Amino acid sequence: MNPADLDTCRVVQHLWVVAMVAGMSLVGIGATWAQAGPKAYPDGRPAAALRMEARDQGVVLKHGDGPGRCDELGARDVWAFNAGDTYYMHYDGAGPKGWLSCLATSRDLVHWTKKGPILDFGKPGDPDSRSASYSVTYHDRGKWHMFYLGTPNTSPAPDLIPAFPYLTLKATGAGPGGPWTKRPGITPFACVPGTYYSVTASPGHIVQHAGEYLMFFSAASVDAAGTHRTISIARTKDLNTPWKLDDKPILPPTEQIENTSLYFEPADKTWYLFTNHIGLDGYEYTDAVWVYWTKDLNRWDPANKAVVLDGANCTWSRRCIGLPSVVKVGNRLALIYDAPGGDSGSHMRRDVGLAWLDLPLRIPKAGGR
Repeated sequence: MNPADLDTCRVVQHLWVVAMVAGMSLVGIGATWAQAGPKAYPDGRPAAALRMEARDQGVVLKHGDGPGRCDELGARDVWAFNAGDTYYMHYDGAGPKGWLSCLATSRDLVHWTKKGPILDFGKPGDPDSRSASYSVTYHDRGKWHMFYLGTPNTSPAPDLIPAFPYLTLKATGAGPGGPWTKRPGITPFACVPGTYYSVTASPGHIVQHAGEYLMFFSAASVDAAGTHRTISIARTKDLNTPWKLDDKPILPPTEQIENTSLYFEPADKTWYLFTNHIGLDGYEYTDAVWVYWTKDLNRWDPANKAVVLDGANCTWSRRCIGLPSVVKVGNRLALIYDAPGGDSGSHMRRDVGLAWLDLPLRIPKAGGR
């Protein structure tokens, strides 16, 4: 990995993925629960002792053939959702000018059609002048809202990896497939020096709860000890106005997690938050998908966590697993993620994989189900 990659790895990793290709059988796909000893990290960051083990189907989307070379250098950081009989996937396409949010569509989550970028770079001086990427959607009362990641900074060419600050910006759409129009007059929220979100305040999953909208956004700060990443809640009653950020995150920054995709299990009235864990092995990189669970969206216990997908159960990427997006499909939960494959930990040349969990989800326990 080149020095630019290493620098960015030490700083945070998020933005998202997708493209087209592949058609693999769904035979034998389900979910198992298992106990595993916690992985030890050299800096002592917490590990997850339990497993909610997804069954991996493998690569379903490869980078490299997107319209206009939009994902020539990689496809990653996925946000997936369905509308009608179509699945939509926003992913970060790494193209010759930088990373932009791109769209792919599917009827089965396996065969995808790439549509190209759905956002463009902002003008010089704009907060999204170097990247307009990882884009989360929310459909509310007939209107489509998008919250996306913008930054004026990247690593050097050719990789042009987005760098701090990671900001949340707004767009609106005519439908689930766009077209999307940026709303520069609306600033949802921003990084604030001296806070737990001093260098990252980037978008996450939105739910309605108790008369307001909650966004589970990514937050990060940097000091002499390194980068500290976590998840927090932003709140609003109007999606076209600024959000209020909680004074404290839902989980300690020592957890080293970023990006969110939530699922509510009606069988036991439990919320499951899927997120990307940042591991450490010579340098920092995304080493696993973790899940946290709670009965109360405003109260989360860092002890309630498990590994969902890592090098032990991914069939094609042994070291590095990118951020998750989950979608309910019948009696299963699809988990879509990105990875570079093999033993790589690089940000670049990633593809998209698909794994599955059986429903209903159940809280994992030591010793199995």
